[in-house]
Amino acid sequence: MSLSVRLSHAFEGASLDLAFEAPPGLTALFGASGAGKTSVVRAVAGLLRPDAGRITLEGTVLFDSDARRNLPPHRRRIGYVFQEPRLFPHLSVRGNLIYGRRFAPRGTDDFDRIVTLLGLSALLSRRPGALSGGEQQRVAIGRALLARPRILLADEPLSALDAARKEEILPWLERLRDEAGLPILYVSHSVQEVARLATTVIELEAGRIARFGPAVEVFSDPAFAPSGSREAGALILARICRHHADGLTELDAGGATLYLPELPQPVGTELRLRLPASDVILSRHRPEGLSALNIVAGKVISIREGHGPGALVAVETRAGQILARLTRRSVTALELAEGTDCHAILKTLSIAPGNVGSG
Repeated sequence: MSLSVRLSHAFEGASLDLAFEAPPGLTALFGASGAGKTSVVRAVAGLLRPDAGRITLEGTVLFDSDARRNLPPHRRRIGYVFQEPRLFPHLSVRGNLIYGRRFAPRGTDDFDRIVTLLGLSALLSRRPGALSGGEQQRVAIGRALLARPRILLADEPLSALDAARKEEILPWLERLRDEAGLPILYVSHSVQEVARLATTVIELEAGRIARFGPAVEVFSDPAFAPSGSREAGALILARICRHHADGLTELDAGGATLYLPELPQPVGTELRLRLPASDVILSRHRPEGLSALNIVAGKVISIREGHGPGALVAVETRAGQILARLTRRSVTALELAEGTDCHAILKTLSIAPGNVGSG
């Protein structure tokens, strides 16, 4: 994808001023409510006319304030998925999908491919009222894709779903990211969603870009989440090596061996794991006599102290950078400093299924 965004816009009591080039894959606009995420997406879609700036997609100028060009939304060929599915209640799933196909360029028909991609075959005859929230959002995504957009915009598509429905749809979103061949600009304030889905993260604060880069690098930055926040946690990549008869799955993470409760994916599957900093324990020496199976040697590269008794310690390991949340007293007792050798310990059962996604 070649999406280039440069815009500034003044709202009552707030402003937006940013610029970025979104690389291929799923780019997540992440940040707290009011950070400007939805305004950026609305500007790309043509639903908000910025005060100034320039937006291009695959060489097509969508907006240019200097040239006084502002392409209407219906000519931008952009798919938009909202927080609510907004399906037609009187139409079946098939009817809702066919409606999206009406806006596709002539001579294109991806109906069967999209239905298979999103697992909608068994739902085609149902009405939206007979679907779960996750199923409705899959239909909404399918309808958007069948219009053959050049980019898919998703504005907090899971925010209206409960935890169970989110877990239901996340694997389909991963599949969409990996197989649809379509760039995605995804808005969310959920750390877990962004960790599961994003290839690139743009963190917004008060209408400005606070952080931008590959998801693994952003999540490994201790400054990404304050040490007092429960959200801090690194992201590492791993591959399934084998499934053991005792119910464990063995992973290779950059040469380090990790074990998780048995996963359904086949051997060879690439995964991404979010390791919450609060679940990581550090030891100066390799511990003996512990039940924990995941023990990775590493070296302290930074210690970030926050307000109160907490500190966030970044440890470089073969598996990648891991973050550990410790008390300042523990940091002192272990005599931790930059360059100190240590071991990161993670209980096998502490990695929640929601923190395991496809690579």
